[in-house]
Amino acid sequence: MLVALANLAVGAAAVFARFALVSGGALAVSCARLTLAAVVLVALAATRGSLRVIDRRAERRLLLAGVLLAIHFATWIASLNFASVAISTLLVCSVPVWTELYAVIRRRSIDRTAAISVLGALVGVAIVVGAPDRANTPLGIVLALIGAVAFAAYLVVVRGIDHRYATLAITSRTYAYAAILLAVAALLTRDHLPPLTDTHAWGGILAMAFLSQLFGHTALNAGVRVLSATFVSTFTLLEPVIAALLAAWLFHERLGPFTAIGAAVILAAIAIALRAEPSVDTAGAP
Repeated sequence: MLVALANLAVGAAAVFARFALVSGGALAVSCARLTLAAVVLVALAATRGSLRVIDRRAERRLLLAGVLLAIHFATWIASLNFASVAISTLLVCSVPVWTELYAVIRRRSIDRTAAISVLGALVGVAIVVGAPDRANTPLGIVLALIGAVAFAAYLVVVRGIDHRYATLAITSRTYAYAAILLAVAALLTRDHLPPLTDTHAWGGILAMAFLSQLFGHTALNAGVRVLSATFVSTFTLLEPVIAALLAAWLFHERLGPFTAIGAAVILAAIAIALRAEPSVDTAGAP
């Protein structure tokens, strides 16, 4: 039940973001989401002594991870201005495909599972791009894909962190670094937060920060400790489905037939990649 509720919270993140983007800019909204989550995690880490510097090289890797996390949130949330909730969420959930591609490049050999997952994802994206669906522009698709690749790179960097750094030590740092970078970017581009009077927009930001980020991803990480990683990872396939259903209900979004076919191909590719990489971390996206 906990894993199901966590996936519901994470899957709803794009819907929450869509409400926030009605009167706020993508960079400012991303910054607000991460700042709220970071404040809670940094305070918790401070009380538990998790902010202590253990290794200088690991600290530099965590800063790099923060940069990648900032890119992930900025591009993915921006993609919702140019793509439907369903397609944007589906593409950003393609992270396992890109981590699998990285593994192939690193070992300089490719197996059948990796080839099928990567090629399947590319074919699905090509179908979506070529489909006559005005809700999903090439810019929106590219931004969502950049968000997915950035988070895949984040996972690769984080997996190489000194094992003495617990999850709280990692997320408190990376969330804080990403929030600071997004704040600077928002100031430089004069991106704006929603007006304080816009309760729908701020409700979306608060829901992203506390429901999707803190509850959803924390619960998924807790689930991995008592359930098999394969079970939890497979459950994450529900995230784009949940997002699509909520968007259809709230925003009356509908996928065209060709777009739906492309989405199904991408979803199958993600499922194949998850089977090949059952230990995919779920601690940051979407």
